[in-house]
Amino acid sequence: MSKPGTPKHGVGSSSAAAAPEKISKYNISTEKCGDLTVIVQGDLSQQEKRAVFITVHDLGCNHNSFQEFVSSPCMTEIKERSCFIHVDVPGHADNADALADGFPFPSLQALGEDLVTVLDYLHVKYVIGLGEGAGANVLARFGLAHPSRALGLILINATGSAASVLQSFKNKFISWKSDEVAQSAESFLMYHKFGHQIVGDNPDKDKIVAEYQKRLHRSLNSKNIGLYVKAFMNRKDLTLKGCKVDVILITGMLSPYASMVEKLHRDVEKERVTILKIERAGDVLADAPGKVAQSILLFCKGQGLLTSVVMPGVDRGRAFSTASSGSFEGANGSRRLSRGISMEDYDKPNIRRLSIMNTKHIFVFKSVYMDAPPPTKPPRGVKYGKDEVNFFKPSLKMLFHSHFSLSTQ
Repeated sequence: MSKPGTPKHGVGSSSAAAAPEKISKYNISTEKCGDLTVIVQGDLSQQEKRAVFITVHDLGCNHNSFQEFVSSPCMTEIKERSCFIHVDVPGHADNADALADGFPFPSLQALGEDLVTVLDYLHVKYVIGLGEGAGANVLARFGLAHPSRALGLILINATGSAASVLQSFKNKFISWKSDEVAQSAESFLMYHKFGHQIVGDNPDKDKIVAEYQKRLHRSLNSKNIGLYVKAFMNRKDLTLKGCKVDVILITGMLSPYASMVEKLHRDVEKERVTILKIERAGDVLADAPGKVAQSILLFCKGQGLLTSVVMPGVDRGRAFSTASSGSFEGANGSRRLSRGISMEDYDKPNIRRLSIMNTKHIFVFKSVYMDAPPPTKPPRGVKYGKDEVNFFKPSLKMLFHSHFSLSTQ
């Protein structure tokens, strides 16, 4: 594996009170995919105290799509306690040259399998996968191939069947302008990104298309974009059956892929996979970034990560009153105190701490704003309240709860 030079650092936008954001760029050689450009947002030297995400972008964009989302106000507290590894697929770095004519663009399966090389190079043990569209498909394959390296997967508009995507494109998008639209990669991208806005009688569809075309060609090579689209269309069907990591599927009710995401969910074991459908949204990162950020936070809390980040609407002082003092009651009603822990320690992923059954006691939390939702299955002797049951039901709609509680049966 070839070694890149010293990583490049930059400063992202931040408030005066916050430390400058650390941005590092790497060029990492892989076995099947050639060189991958990787942008690290955050300080990986602090990964033991942070949640670490790996992101893979959708068609027609690159790392900037997720970097902009992570830098949005709704992600501020998550970003401060996390590191993000943004991966560009081959030829999708900013202002990249056209790939050589004989370059074998990797399949989505190869991309997913080679992501472990990125983690090994950066000395990262575990990650939460965060992907959109084609990138979600790549990360699903990564999770299936390397379950020991994934703590969970957050997949936006992930689809299983390649044939269903192509047929939906032909049926809905081509009919928009009939013969005027060529079945090109760019035409597909329009449907892929804005299907809910450019079909039907939307008076702004021409403006939407023009703005996207301008943005599309600003920093990305059109030939390379086409190769990624081709790899997406030629991918093998994806199934999450047998998946050993927790997965949340996120889609917008107006997304052209909503029904396909639902189909993917219907075909899997519900113990591991949850679906979240956001109303009045198609491109959820653009239309409902706050709701996506909330779902990311709740999912991570369920994995024992970002436990010190408070949900909107929950008073920070009350949320940490129990965490800081370590006060709780045992099953016999006796009060027990544990030593206080710092915010940094509280954010550390700790597998033993994640289980509330890691001692002989069954703890009763009374009137406490929990910093993490319970696992999808209640431990013996513990019963979920109504809110927890609603959150983990597969039929979950856009309903977020600002606190969670546990009670004994």
